[in-house]
Amino acid sequence: MDVSIFGLGYVGAVTAGCLAARGHRIVGVDVAASKVAEFNKGNPPIIEPGLDRLLADGLTHGRLRATTDAAEAVRATQASLVCVGTPSTVSGALDLGYVRQVTREIVTAAAAKPEGHALIFRSTMLPGSTRSLVQEFAPEALARGRLQVFFYPEFLREGTAVKDFDQPSLAAVGTHDGSAPPAALAELFGNNAAVVSWESAELLKYACNAFHATKVAFANEIGRLGKSLGLDAAAVMQLLCQDTRLNISPYYLRPGNPFGGSCLPKDVRALVHHARQSGASLPLVEGLLPSNERHLHSLLELIANSGEREIVILGLSFKANTDDLRESAMVEVAQHCLGRGFAVRIYDPQLNLAALVGANKRVIDTRMPHLASLLRPDLASAIGTRGLVVVSQKCASTEDLARVLTPEHRLLDINGWPELRQLPARYQGLCW
Repeated sequence: MDVSIFGLGYVGAVTAGCLAARGHRIVGVDVAASKVAEFNKGNPPIIEPGLDRLLADGLTHGRLRATTDAAEAVRATQASLVCVGTPSTVSGALDLGYVRQVTREIVTAAAAKPEGHALIFRSTMLPGSTRSLVQEFAPEALARGRLQVFFYPEFLREGTAVKDFDQPSLAAVGTHDGSAPPAALAELFGNNAAVVSWESAELLKYACNAFHATKVAFANEIGRLGKSLGLDAAAVMQLLCQDTRLNISPYYLRPGNPFGGSCLPKDVRALVHHARQSGASLPLVEGLLPSNERHLHSLLELIANSGEREIVILGLSFKANTDDLRESAMVEVAQHCLGRGFAVRIYDPQLNLAALVGANKRVIDTRMPHLASLLRPDLASAIGTRGLVVVSQKCASTEDLARVLTPEHRLLDINGWPELRQLPARYQGLCW
């Protein structure tokens, strides 16, 4: 395929060299004439292992060149990749000035072509940016099928970018409605690339970078705490990483219930308190409980805004397959709703009030002494004929739910149970 790449910085240069190595014919585009001249000599604009060889091979085989003429590059190619920078403004906002400029140039040049053109954004942009750019510069071209637009986030690490391109740890492409891109472009994106909406692909890039930043900040905070205690925090973190079931894994990395139970809240409090006594500042760890509280408030706001006055809670304990009510978000939800005059019904077959002991029993005795009057012995009496059903756990099968739910019910899915969408009730997700 003939591909033009706008912006010959880190992402653009690596993308150009790697695609040329795969047999594509590449035209690099940059406003800096000196950079273009060096590129045409095979001199990479950055230090990146393996890139110089890729550029030299591309030039030798006639599959790589660069120009400052944007219109000529678009005319000569079938697809344009936008890899220009998106720097921060003084206020911290994202500056899309370079992206807007090249988008205008690409759309204008593509409009003069007899055939259609593909516009592929690789520049890191906030969710909604691609849609906004399309609406500004190419709404008619997109509607007529003259322009295909994609957001293709890059996950290249400096120092290993060529390897990351050839062996990606993650690949995704965003389309306007989440439908699959044409087969002709599949090789550009990779055959295993997940297909999502423009906005989801844009958010994915930021989610990954924020997660990486979180990991670095967390490791450094544990390092500072360890140092203040005279401990080898590097050894502690090395051991932490050996747990690939809970620590370095997908576990816990799914939007849903606020965390609760007998361990996480109290242990975070204790760690923060101990760090302060030791003179170590841990802003990230200190922010965990406020963040968890904010998530609970978001859930309560959804309930309040539902317009329903009858609330049905499926699953009261802090997680499935347990009767542990200590610091359970659903206990907070029930208390909040009762205090504001909602009618509350609860169904949790795991709960046996007579069997509760110790701290678990004290939670009920002090926080919800009236729990027995709220619990329903069977699903049908809990669901009733109307109301908001807050599904915190899979306390019943979808088949059982289908028999008792009606169009008068609303469903609020807390932990992501896709099959709930098919039930005869109005569906809403907590974070989706």
